[in-house]
Amino acid sequence: MGQDGIAIGELSRRTGCNIETIRYYERIGLLPTPARRGRYRLYGAGDVWRLAFVRRARELGFTLDQVRALLGLDADACAKARDLAAAHLDDVRARIADLQAMERVLTETVRRCDAGAEATCPLIEVLGGLPAHPGQAAP
Repeated sequence: MGQDGIAIGELSRRTGCNIETIRYYERIGLLPTPARRGRYRLYGAGDVWRLAFVRRARELGFTLDQVRALLGLDADACAKARDLAAAHLDDVRARIADLQAMERVLTETVRRCDAGAEATCPLIEVLGGLPAHPGQAAP
């Protein structure tokens, strides 16, 4: 079909989607009505991407209504989702840093317990907030 677009058979071949399914998706509005040259439908690169998206989403178990909703997300919704994810990522990283600090304290405490040279229990000192060594603040 040349530079103006590809025929439905080529769209089917590129996406692995049955021709009747493509027509069905057009009827229910998942694919836009294509341009025509005479009686032939003409599809562009955006149609190939959209049909591949629909097909993959269906393979992953999304319903047609869910696919429609995903396709309907605009750039603003995507930006909001990104902001939410970025804030959550910051929280996760803060928790990881806290856990790494806790790991260092516990590693040192276990090492001190294994040494057994101290009169008091190092774990009880750390948990009770007592100085780790006389004159030194607890970790």
